[in-house]
Amino acid sequence: MSTKRTSYSSEFKVKVVLELLANELTLAELASKHNITTKNIQNWKKIFLDNAVIAMEPAKAVKEYKSENDKLQHEVDKYAKKVGQLT
Repeated sequence: MSTKRTSYSSEFKVKVVLELLANELTLAELASKHNITTKNIQNWKKIFLDNAVIAMEPAKAVKEYKSENDKLQHEVDKYAKKVGQLT
């Protein structure tokens, strides 16, 4: 019999990570309270802290996204042109 993977909303993950960072409960207590594994919380905390820079500099993230999008669009146009030549 297989078990269904539980997926958690990003709001829930942020709430749990902020509770952990508040240092009111230990990692084990927090995991027990929300009925999740400590490894999940550790992973969410790492992702949260790695991406905290984006929250402080949203303009930089938008600029990088637009730059990447323009580069990919240029590649798509190049490939579309090549497909047009071949057909």
